Amino acid sequence: MIDATSFRETAVLLGFDASCDVAAGALLCTLAASRPGGRLLELGTGVGFGTAHLLAGMNHTARLETVELDATLSAAAQALLNTDPRVTFTMQDGTDWIHAHRGQHFDLIFADTWPGKFWTLDETLDLLAPGGIYLIDDLFPRPNWPEGHHAKVDALRADLNSRADLHCAFLDCATGLMLCTRKE
Repeated sequence: MIDATSFRETAVLLGFDASCDVAAGALLCTLAASRPGGRLLELGTGVGFGTAHLLAGMNHTARLETVELDATLSAAAQALLNTDPRVTFTMQDGTDWIHAHRGQHFDLIFADTWPGKFWTLDETLDLLAPGGIYLIDDLFPRPNWPEGHHAKVDALRADLNSRADLHCAFLDCATGLMLCTRKE
């Protein structure tokens, strides 16, 4: 089990209110464990709470690439987790990172930021290996949502559910999750 205290304290100190919650973290850990030796991708490191859960579920041969635009958040996550050699931290715009990695495949993608979820969705799903898992969160309304965001969330859910190459399930828990698997 992940001790959330240092992550919460760091998030509060930095004014960051978008960390994944404990239930989503437990699911990330479980999903990571289902991918022994897998390549995992996290878009939106934040302070590293989701990263810690992914690492907790990964075996010793699995590898995680986590991408964060905000240098302060990336540095905080690295300070909390950088001793784990299975993770590579990248400080870069998610859209740029996605475009630069065309043709690569990941066994699990956790899109916890706008790139990979609301932007560059097709390109992100192209990175998903056959049988790979795509997870997104924050689908329930939140006080910090910008005006018109609810319609974007509804459109995203409808888009994912309409894709012939994915099996998707909305999970009415945590912050609102959508779990998809690429058909083989």
